[in-house]
Amino acid sequence: MANLTIRNLDDKVVERLKKRAKDNGRSLEAELRLLLSEEAQRPSGHPSRGAELRARAERIAAMTPDVPQTDSVELLREDRDR
Repeated sequence: MANLTIRNLDDKVVERLKKRAKDNGRSLEAELRLLLSEEAQRPSGHPSRGAELRARAERIAAMTPDVPQTDSVELLREDRDR
């Protein structure tokens, strides 16, 4: 197995990765190993996870084209006001 060293990584990025690892019940090393492995399996030019989620949301919204889509912020505010 190979070892990698990543230099000059922003401290804020490291803190977010540490939090993500903790939230997932993994060590930072295990979290990074998983993230790198998942990303390496994606075909070159494959859309990012965020782009995939947006595309999925658009497909779901297209299933009900005649139904107006309500902004989630509006729904949250309405729920909070109750």
